[in-house]
Formats: sequence, C-alpha cells, structure tokens
Amino acid sequence: MTSHTAQTVLDECYLETRAKLLEIAAVLDRVDRAEGTPAPLTGGAAARRDQISAAIQILLRDAPDRAELIQQLFSRQYDPQWRSTFGLQVEHAASSNTREN
Repeated sequence: MTSHTAQTVLDECYLETRAKLLEIAAVLDRVDRAEGTPAPLTGGAAARRDQISAAIQILLRDAPDRAELIQQLFSRQYDPQWRSTFGLQVEHAASSNTREN
C-alpha cells in the first residue's frame, strides 16, 4: 500500500472537493431563496436542515473521524426489532419448514 502525504492527498482531491462544496452552497442558497423564505422551516424540512448544519459543524472540527461522525449523524440508531418495525417477516424459517414436508 502506497503512503501519501497530506499534500498529495489534497492535490489529488482538491478540484472534486471544491465542486462538492460549491454544490452544497448552491443547495443552501436555493433553500434560502425558495418561496416562503424567510419563514422558518418546520417538521422534516427543519430536521433535515439541522442535520446539514450539524454536518457542516463536524466538517469544521480538527478531528480524524469526521466521516464517521457525519455517517452516524445521518444514520438511524440500530433497532433490534427492525424487521417488525418495517413489517418484514423472517421467511427463511417458513420456507425451510415447507421444504422439509
């Protein structure tokens, strides 16, 4: 595995990173200019805007685990009952009983 210096990584990723940041800025600008602004966002839209703001704050930290923190921010907490929550049944048990008979 080849080791890269910080300079090399930044040189290789700069243009792509700049484009992504500009895209994020453009989305936030469109939200701010949208019909109904400056009325505050409510419900799910407010929660999503808060998540984006929190992610930007994570990016501003000087920490090696920013990607992990942002992934956790946008992820659901693990629910051991997720199959029930989403109405999914464990079908392999039923189908294995059928095959045995």
